[in-house]
Order: sequence, then structure tokens, then C-alpha cells
Amino acid sequence: MSATQSHTKVAIVTDDGRTVAQHFGRAAYYLVVTLADGEAVNRELRPRATPHAAGNQHHHGHGHEHGHEHGTGPAAATRHAAMAAQIADCQVLIAGGMGRGAVNAMEAAGLRVALTNLSSIEAVIAALAAGKLQNESGRMH
Repeated sequence: MSATQSHTKVAIVTDDGRTVAQHFGRAAYYLVVTLADGEAVNRELRPRATPHAAGNQHHHGHGHEHGHEHGTGPAAATRHAAMAAQIADCQVLIAGGMGRGAVNAMEAAGLRVALTNLSSIEAVIAALAAGKLQNESGRMH
């Protein structure tokens, strides 16, 4: 039995298409990888909507939106919904780190979120294909 379901789409946040971005909210792209029977059969680099760096609505690590915990509140919910809409065809989202609000929003959108300490996208794909990618939930900020 294969470690993956046939035709699983995985979105990996990245800035360069080769490494996993360490901060979900600041990544420039999603690399969407289609896995079929444990092999990557398609890759598509998609520009991400509304990264934090694109708008000065939020200064990461230096305060929170009008009394809300990091990554929560109405403005964050709007950004997260736009980010999730871009990968609505995916089942899994992988990042180096994410805020709790983003994790909650992505899971509510039907995505399984996995945070990883692996930096190489190739290593992530190999771990996924082998069914050995571990979720490092401690990387949530």
C-alpha cells in the first residue's frame, strides 16, 4: 500500500522554489506538488496572495493587530482566507513556521498543516512519499 493517496496535492511555502520558507506569512510563493503513488508527478510555482511583507498592516514580532493575538483578528482572517483560496485544490500545506491564527485558518479551510524543520523541498517530498514527514508543532509562533 502506498504511503500517499493517489493524487495528493501539497502546497509548500517557499521564496525560491528549492527551500521551505521559515515563515508562512512572509513567503513569496507556494510550490504545489502533485504526488501520485508516492512520486512527484507535477510541480507548479504559484505567487502567494497578500504576504505580510506586501502590506504594512502588520509588523511581525512587534505587536499585534489591535489587541488580537498574532495572526488573529478581522484583517488576519481576510488575509488567511485569500491565502487558503489560492491552494483550495490542495490537501496539505507545509511551512517552516506559522502563527496559530494561520494554522487554525488553514485547517478550517480543509488543509492538513505540517510544520517542518527540513529546509530542502526535495527532502520534504521524499519524506512525504515515504510517509515519514513529521509535524514539528513546536514551530508554531
